Amino acid sequence: MTKHRIYTMAFARVYPEYVAKAERKGRTKAEVDEIIHWLTGYDQSALEAQLVKGTDCETFLAEAPQLNPSRALIKGVVCGVRVEDIEEPTMREIRYLDKLIDELAKGKAMEKILRKA
Repeated sequence: MTKHRIYTMAFARVYPEYVAKAERKGRTKAEVDEIIHWLTGYDQSALEAQLVKGTDCETFLAEAPQLNPSRALIKGVVCGVRVEDIEEPTMREIRYLDKLIDELAKGKAMEKILRKA
């Protein structure tokens, strides 16, 4: 079975798309970064190092310092698929991030996005 092309795509190529999506809806790069920090455990310098290094999406998630256990609370549809029904672990992690960015772009409060409330 061949891997989905998102796995081998550099996270540095996807990241600006997340930021652009958020900024089009009046949100900020800092909020995108906060979501990535919450989900993966990367701090700002580690995130920037991964971007500079050109790490692919699969490796970016596999090497995440601390995937947030609360990410299992992320539910809903992304690209027509329920994230909680995705069996392949890496794809589920990618879709978790997609879903959080979607919520940000839709104006949801950060405490709700980060499953604090």
